[in-house]
Amino acid sequence: MSTIPERLEKLRAKMQEKGIDIYIIPTADFHQSEYVGEHFKAREYITGFTGSAGTAVVSKTEARLWTDGRYFIQAAKQLEGTTVELMKMGQPGVPKIGEYLETALAEGETVGFDGRVVSVTEGEEYEKIASEKNGKVVYAYDLIDEVWEDRPILSEEPVFELEQKYTGETVESKLARTRAAMKEAGATAHVLTTLDDICWTLNIRGNDVEYFPLVLTYAVIRMDKVDLFVNEKKLSDEIKAHLAADGVILHPYNDIYEDIKNVAAEEVLMVDPGRLNFALYKNIPENVKKVEERNPAILFKCVKNPTEVENIRIAEIKDSVAHVRFMKWLKENVGKETITEMSASDKLDEFRAEMGGFIRPSFGPISAFGEHSAIVHYSSSPETNVELHEGTFLMTDTGAGFYEGSTDITRTYAFGEVSQIMKDHFTLVAISNLNLASPIFKKGCCGMNFDYLARKPFWDRGLDFNHGTGHGVGYLLNIHEGPAGFRYTYRAGESDAFQPGMVITDEPGIYIEGSHGVRLENELLVCEGEKNEYGEFLYFEPITYVPFDLDAINPDIMNAEDKERLNTYHATVYEKVSPYLNDEEKEWLKKYTRAI
Repeated sequence: MSTIPERLEKLRAKMQEKGIDIYIIPTADFHQSEYVGEHFKAREYITGFTGSAGTAVVSKTEARLWTDGRYFIQAAKQLEGTTVELMKMGQPGVPKIGEYLETALAEGETVGFDGRVVSVTEGEEYEKIASEKNGKVVYAYDLIDEVWEDRPILSEEPVFELEQKYTGETVESKLARTRAAMKEAGATAHVLTTLDDICWTLNIRGNDVEYFPLVLTYAVIRMDKVDLFVNEKKLSDEIKAHLAADGVILHPYNDIYEDIKNVAAEEVLMVDPGRLNFALYKNIPENVKKVEERNPAILFKCVKNPTEVENIRIAEIKDSVAHVRFMKWLKENVGKETITEMSASDKLDEFRAEMGGFIRPSFGPISAFGEHSAIVHYSSSPETNVELHEGTFLMTDTGAGFYEGSTDITRTYAFGEVSQIMKDHFTLVAISNLNLASPIFKKGCCGMNFDYLARKPFWDRGLDFNHGTGHGVGYLLNIHEGPAGFRYTYRAGESDAFQPGMVITDEPGIYIEGSHGVRLENELLVCEGEKNEYGEFLYFEPITYVPFDLDAINPDIMNAEDKERLNTYHATVYEKVSPYLNDEEKEWLKKYTRAI
């Protein structure tokens, strides 16, 4: 197995061979996915950093990795000894990638990247920077492929259909809505490369990205047909017949790049520059008109229909019951038998499987004990796996993919007596979570209107957490789903106004490096409220029903409203979950949902 410095030297040799001075390796597949299959983990291969987000930039003399606050601690550890320098995004004095290129790229030099894994927006930015230096971009080479020995092959996992009893809408209806948006934009064809948008539109799911039931596909939606580019081996005869009935014509997966070159001059293509790869965009003939619009499926799939909402409620109950049983098991067995981060995570999935309809975890589990819980996106491994014991916290941020929908739940558990500062931090996070779930608000508000509710308990004490406070959740798709979420700064793709039917997470936290971390995450359903002469009002309904560990609550730093909110939430937890428990479990849950 080669070392990271050895891999970087091989890459630089290939760069020199192709006349490339700076080479960019993002965390992406050909479809702008947030999480990628094993074949696409090029950035991980060249840097050693395993987090889900980051971009490597390699020049003739140095290598740098940009990642966000979720991964600062993890990246710092994983980059030790690699010669790769960590660039902490958003921190004072840290340039953005574009700003770095402006200073690092010399006159007449060339920027390179695999155009299939870079979005149109990013590629055009790099192209502009290079042209200002009288240089150019080269996007035809996957140089990592040339140095990556034994690179995993593309997934060939089978596709399955999601029945209408789960989707609540036919493919015909979804295509009609999409075509209406195309007509409004003046487009005759819509080029789609994002996996979740395609899977949602065609009511199909797969297994091409670990944890995420997605299918490697491209699609071109026209007014009378859909050209779907996919490995046909993955499709059963039944699925092929259903797709054909909806006007879907199958093509080999990679043929999209040649087919797009032959688009007729009279066509008008609707494209989303942030969700289309640069190489495919460049293959569109110059004489073909393009209209740039956000993929309509982005908002369509984020606003869940009544069938999806009802199913999601079922999934949340299932996962909440599993979590309550898991919490009871932990409380009764830590210190009495050997339980580790990884075995605890496995046990939680056992409880989920017992609920029925469980397909797989909905994302890579975070099971972080003690000082590991201060690493926002820690992933336990055989090398880091530790045994649980009394005196500190276990944080689990995990999710389940049920046929009824995906869940995302974080809880932090205290074992034995924990320090006062740990209790205070836990209580602040609980107050924050409950604050954010509390408002009644006018339709038209977005997450930036409410993030202060979550951060106020921290900011009042000179504290903060370095990640967004909440994100949309896909229905057996991506666990992070735009276009709405909670954060106090603007972020493209996460700043839409809330609409009834959206499901958004509420997940504040605090992280003390080398000591402990706390995060508490519920899912919130956006619901219709009162309509009157002042307008239409909405509110959030928590649909996750798992206790906040009362062993870690310090009521002395809670005001009357904080206590009322916690007591009301816990009463709801007992009401929703207790019917699924036996008598012993009910008695245990009474204790952990008691009023304070």
